[in-house]
Amino acid sequence: MSVKERLGLTTEPLYLMDGSAFIFRAFYAMQSMQRSDGFPTNALFIVTRILLKFLKDEQPTYFGFILDGKGKNFRHETYPEYKANRSATPEPLVQQLDPIKQAVRTLGLHLEISDNCEADDCIASLAARYKKERPVIIIGADKDLKQCLDENVFMWDPGVKQEKLTTLAEFREETGLEPSQWADFQAIIGDSSDNIPGVPGIGPKTAEKIFADYPTLEAIRDNFDALAPTLQKKFADHLENMFTFRTLTTLSTAQCDSLTLDHFRIDPIDGDKTADFLREYELRALLKDVAALAPVSAKVNTPATAKPAASDKPAAKSGTGSMQLGLFDAPAAPAAAPVAGHGSHAPEHGTNGNANRTSSLKLEDVTDVSALPDCSGKRIALVPMGEMLKRPECTMPSLLDMTAEEAKPEACIINVHVEGSDREYRYSGSLTALAGYATTADTVIAPDVKALLSIKSGWRSVESSRWFDLGLAAYLLDPEDRDYSWRRLSARADEFEVAAENPAQLAFALADDFMRRLQGADLVTLMRELELPLIRVLADMEEIGIHIDGTAFTAFLTEVQRELDRLTKAIYEAAGGSFNIRSAQQLGDLLFNKLGLKPKGKTKGGQISTSQAVLEKLAGEHEVIDLILEYRTLEKLRSTYLEPMPRLADAQGRIHTTFNQLATATGRLSSSNPNLQNIPVRGQFGPRMRACFTARKGCKLVSADYSQIELRVLAHCSQDPTLLEAFRNDQDIHSSTASVLFDVPTTEVSSDQRRNAKTINFGLVYGMGPQKLAQELKISLTEAKEFIERYFSKLQQLKAFYEQVEANAKEHGYVTTLIGRRRNVPEIQSGNNQMQSQARRQAINTVIQGSAADIIKIAMLRTAQDAELKTLKARLVLQVHDELLLEVPTENAEAAARRLADIMTGVHPGGTALDVPLKVDYGIGDGWHEAH
Repeated sequence: MSVKERLGLTTEPLYLMDGSAFIFRAFYAMQSMQRSDGFPTNALFIVTRILLKFLKDEQPTYFGFILDGKGKNFRHETYPEYKANRSATPEPLVQQLDPIKQAVRTLGLHLEISDNCEADDCIASLAARYKKERPVIIIGADKDLKQCLDENVFMWDPGVKQEKLTTLAEFREETGLEPSQWADFQAIIGDSSDNIPGVPGIGPKTAEKIFADYPTLEAIRDNFDALAPTLQKKFADHLENMFTFRTLTTLSTAQCDSLTLDHFRIDPIDGDKTADFLREYELRALLKDVAALAPVSAKVNTPATAKPAASDKPAAKSGTGSMQLGLFDAPAAPAAAPVAGHGSHAPEHGTNGNANRTSSLKLEDVTDVSALPDCSGKRIALVPMGEMLKRPECTMPSLLDMTAEEAKPEACIINVHVEGSDREYRYSGSLTALAGYATTADTVIAPDVKALLSIKSGWRSVESSRWFDLGLAAYLLDPEDRDYSWRRLSARADEFEVAAENPAQLAFALADDFMRRLQGADLVTLMRELELPLIRVLADMEEIGIHIDGTAFTAFLTEVQRELDRLTKAIYEAAGGSFNIRSAQQLGDLLFNKLGLKPKGKTKGGQISTSQAVLEKLAGEHEVIDLILEYRTLEKLRSTYLEPMPRLADAQGRIHTTFNQLATATGRLSSSNPNLQNIPVRGQFGPRMRACFTARKGCKLVSADYSQIELRVLAHCSQDPTLLEAFRNDQDIHSSTASVLFDVPTTEVSSDQRRNAKTINFGLVYGMGPQKLAQELKISLTEAKEFIERYFSKLQQLKAFYEQVEANAKEHGYVTTLIGRRRNVPEIQSGNNQMQSQARRQAINTVIQGSAADIIKIAMLRTAQDAELKTLKARLVLQVHDELLLEVPTENAEAAARRLADIMTGVHPGGTALDVPLKVDYGIGDGWHEAH
C-alpha cells in the first residue's frame, strides 16, 4: 500500500526528497562497488534503486529531489563554527554526484539545487507554501525537518529497517512538543553533526521536562530564577548563546520562491534512455525495475558509451555495507571483472564466463567425469544440489542447507560448469572421481568449500589456492549479514539474468562480482593468503576432534545431579512449596507476588524478568535467590555439557565440533554442535570440566595461549606510552595502569586499585560504557563517568587513538584490522545517539579484537603448515579465542610446545611486528585443565 493510501489522502501530494541526505546514507551504507573501469557506483546504484522503487510503489504526480547548493549560507555568517567539524566529501562520492543528478533527470524527476541555503530550507519553504492546497510528504530523516510537520505535512523515511512515517499527532505523542518548539528544543540540546554545542549537560530527556514548563527559549530566559539550581548552573553562561543556536536550527521558509507546482510534475520515463544509462554505469540489476515502469528494447551486452573518465584518485577501497535498511535492502550491482585463480584465464566481456548473461545454458545429465569437458587450466563451478545422503561417500547430514524434499536419494548431485562451455552438467557420479577431475582446474568455484572438504571423497587433493569460496567472499565483504548460504546467494539469479536451472553458471557470475568488490576493498590478499587456506585447517580439526574421558563425565554428572536434587529440596523449603524452578513464569510469581520482592527489569515483551542478571541484583534479599542462582549454575553445567556431550562422541571417544568461519563481524572463529569455545575455564567447575577433555592414549595435550593479546594490540595501535612501557618491560599491565590512574608507585597499588584498572582496561577494548562500568565496579554512574574521564586524562594517547578510530569510521564508513579485514559501521553517521554510540563501540572493538583474531588465525595456519610440528606428529585439535590446543605423542610434547610458542610469538600481522612483544604461555598435560 502506498504512503498516500495509508494516510488516506484524496489529493495528489507533493513529495519532497532530501536528496543530499539520501546520497550520503547510500554512500556509507554500501561501499566498494565500482564499474569495471574503477569508477565508483555505490551511491548511484542505491539512490537510483530507491527512486525506481518509489515511482513504482507511489505512482506520484509531483516530486522534487532537493540537493544542498555549494558554498556557505546565512548560518555560517551567524556562527562561523557551523559545520566546521565536517570532513571533506570523499572523492568517490564527489565523482558520483553528476551521474546521480543525471539519473534523477533521466527518470523524469525535478532536480533542485538550493543555492544560498540548505536543502532543508528549500523543503521547509515549499512545504509552507503548498500545504494549504495539497498534502506535502517530506522524504527524509533529518531531525530539523520535524519543524515542518503540520496537519497536512508528513515525514516519511523509507531508508530505515522499518520505514518510519511521522504525522503531527505522532510527533506530539513522541515528544510532547509542537513543531514550532522544535528549533528551540534543538538549540539547547545541540547537534554534534552540525557543530552546534547547545547547552552543556542538557540532553533530550531533560529538555523535554524543561519545555513542559517553559515552552520557548524566551520563557526559559525570563524564568531563569525559577529554574532548579542545577539547571541555573547549566544555563547561566548560555542564555545568549542559545538564541544564536536557535537561528542555526530554525529552517527558513522564504527560499526557492521561483518554483511553481508545474516544476515538480513528473515526466513519463523513457525506458530505452534509462536502460542505456544503467548499462553505461553497469547497473544492469536495475533493468527489470525500469521494465516494470516503461517498455525497454532488448539489448544484449550493449557497449558502454561516453563513460566518465575515472578520477586520478583511486575509488574508495571500502568494504560492502549490509543494506539491511528498508529501501536500502539492495544487492550489489553485477560486475564485469572476472575472478582469476592461479592463472589469468578470465573470459572476455560477453562470454559465458561473464557475469551479465541473458540466456540459459543447456542442461545435461552425466554420471561419468569422462563426459565432462576438459577443465585443465580453466575455471569451473561446482554447486551441490541435494542433501547428498544415501551414499557411503556422502557423510554430511546436510550440505548447503538443502532439505530432504529437494534431494534425490539415489544420487549426490553437483551441478558443474566449465569456463567456455555452452552447457551446464548435472553430475551424479563418483564424487571421488569428480574431485580428481577438479584438481586440474585453474580455479574451482563453490558455495561452501568446507562442506565439500568434509565429505571423504578426495576434495582435499584440490589445492587451497585454487578454491574460490562464494560464502567466504560474501562474508568478507559484509561480515554483518550472518547468512552466506547458497539459498541466500542464489536469490540473486534474476540480477544476473541467469536461469534457475543453471546454478553453476550463477556461481560464475557471483564469483566475478565478488572478486571485483574484493579488489575494490583490498580484501583479496586476506582471502587468498589467510581465509582460504584456513578452511582446510578447520576441516582437518573438525575431522580429528578432541578426545573425552567418558568415565570422568559420568562421575561429574552423578555429583552434579546429586547436588541439584539437594538444592531442589532446599529451594522448595525456602519457597514454602514446590514449583517448576525452570519456569520463568512460576519463578516470577514466587519472587514478586508471593515473596513481594521488587522487580529489577523486564523482558523485551514487557514481562517481569527473572533473568540471571536480575537474580544477581536480587542476591541476598531472600535465601531462595542464592539457592536458585546456585541451582542455575549446576543445571547449565548438566544440560549444556555433562549430559549431551558424551552422546556426541564417536566410537573412538572423540567429539567433533564445527568451527564457524563466517559467524562473527570481528573475524573471530566460533564453535558449535557442540560449542567447545564456551567450556568453563575458571571458577568452581572450570578446572573439573576441562579435566574431562583428554589426550588419546600415548599422547599429551599441549595448550598455548596469548597473554593479554588484545591489550598488546591496543598498545601497538594507540602508541600509548604507559601501555608500551609496561609490555616492553614485561610489567603487570593492570598494576602499571593503576599506578598512573591513582598516582601511586606500582609497588603500592592495592588489590582494589588493580582490579578497577583491569576492569576498565579490558572493558574499553569491548566498548564498555559508564553504565556497564558502574555495574562491574559496583559504583555510581557519576563515579564511573569520572573514572573513565580520569582514565583518558592520564592515558591521553589512548584517548587520541579512540577519537581517531571514530573519525576514520565517520569519514570512510568502515574500520579495518591490522591486516585489512573490514567492518562497515554506517550507523556511525546516525542521528540516533544510541545507534551512533553502538557503532563507535563496534568500531573500536573491531580494530582491537579483530586484529587479535587475525593474529590467532595466522598462528593457526602456520601451526598447521609447520614442517617441524608435522615431524613431531603434533595435531591441532582445538582453537578457543586466544588459545591453541595440540595433541602430541608424549615423547614429543615438550618440543612441540616450544615450537608452538615460537610460532605464535613470531606472528607479524600485515608483515609488521607489533611494537610490543607477543607473549605466549604454554603447558603440557594428560587433560586440558592440566595443560592449560
